Amino acid sequence: MAERGYYEFTQLLKQALEENPLVIGLVALGSMADLDYHPDQWSDHDFFVICETGAQEEFRTDLTWLPDNDQIAFWFRETEHGLKVVYHNGHLLEFAVFDLLEMELAKVDRYRVLIDRGHVKRTLERIAARTVLEADSSVADDRLLFGQFLTNLIVGVGRYRRGEILSGEEHTKTYALNHLLTLITKYVPSPNGNLLDRLAPSRRFEFVYPELGEELDRILYMAAPEAAAQMIAIAARELPAAMPIYPAGELEHVQLYIERMKN
Repeated sequence: MAERGYYEFTQLLKQALEENPLVIGLVALGSMADLDYHPDQWSDHDFFVICETGAQEEFRTDLTWLPDNDQIAFWFRETEHGLKVVYHNGHLLEFAVFDLLEMELAKVDRYRVLIDRGHVKRTLERIAARTVLEADSSVADDRLLFGQFLTNLIVGVGRYRRGEILSGEEHTKTYALNHLLTLITKYVPSPNGNLLDRLAPSRRFEFVYPELGEELDRILYMAAPEAAAQMIAIAARELPAAMPIYPAGELEHVQLYIERMKN
């Protein structure tokens, strides 16, 4: 990105794509959408480029259409449609190139359409509505979510005690934590709840739940058995009054197990 400001880069990107007759649309995602939160010095540029059918691969392999392309340090294909590009100053681009039909494969949360030359906005509205339904249905089963939270703690602490420290920490502080965050964001209200990301419960969690965010950050520095015990304590404190069916017996059983494993 050379040393350009964030918004200047966005405008140069939009201008370059507007001048290309093969481009149908440009969609800003996440921070780049600049909706209820704004990009800052740590924000990457996250976007979709929608082009005419048959032109996608050219945009994915020849990056001369990007602003300051002579300042690109490296890039790679992350998926069939998506790329990551890193500039010499560390600025990151994450983007995918679709035609209108391929765009149906995407999921979107926050977005803003910057270029629309043919049904891009209408297509995105449909995709966003579908994403909401899929996200809601994926967290609908509280028994599954709570069960995954508890069993990942059991596996994590067991592996940690066995000596598989990395795997134990992963199950405790990644898998179990993610399910706990999903339950919290589903049931614990906050006046800033609109900032949450439906696709990633850890995104902006601290902005929505500042005290819980600080508490969980401290927990991540603990060894897996102690971290597991503290995460159970948070679940026992935050969720009983909010969940329609709270599995108190299951939590108590795992809590006793974790306490034994701490000693």
